[in-house]
Amino acid sequence: MTKRNAVVFVVDDDPSVREGLQAFIGAKEFDVQTFASAEEFLRCQRPDAPSCLVLDIELPGLSGLDLQHELTQAGVELPIIFVTGHGDIPMSVRAMKAGAVEFLTKPPHPECLLAAIRQAIERDRAARLERAEVLQLHQKLDSLTPRERQVMGLVITGLLNKQIAAELGTSEITIKVHRARLMQKMGAGSLPELVRMAEKLGIPPTPQFPSYTNV
Repeated sequence: MTKRNAVVFVVDDDPSVREGLQAFIGAKEFDVQTFASAEEFLRCQRPDAPSCLVLDIELPGLSGLDLQHELTQAGVELPIIFVTGHGDIPMSVRAMKAGAVEFLTKPPHPECLLAAIRQAIERDRAARLERAEVLQLHQKLDSLTPRERQVMGLVITGLLNKQIAAELGTSEITIKVHRARLMQKMGAGSLPELVRMAEKLGIPPTPQFPSYTNV
């Protein structure tokens, strides 16, 4: 992880806190962008890079928890580290249940804050890779014909070609051709790999019927 390939956003209404955090975090391996309010942060154009948000709970206008809710509602998956001088247990529980990485009291211990930031950045990096992989899988899935998708739903149940052929009312050799093509298009080298792809895509196996076992 090098500078400028990961960004830490800081939202705090206290200028001295913003300046201090920017100096401390910026001296490490991250770029830092600071904001005086949740509204200002929501208006900003955020870079497409691994990132996290260091967020004060008590803010003018939208609170930190309100901002967390707004981001969740907008489908923005950004790891959040809360820092506050007025936190309590119910507040911290609410924040953590909503997906916060950490809940720290002010002033946060430098090493604890840095460890939380590194954890949050790595979480976001992994999530970005996962989303990119799923997007690529969807593109591959879109390249399948309707019949190949149908065959895929049956293949991932573990059925034999002759069983799939009986269900679809076609020949075993035709199923072999469809199966080979869909495996090639999906980039799957084995049935277990195709099953994992289907799981990532949220594709359930086609229900098995008793007639399959009689084929």
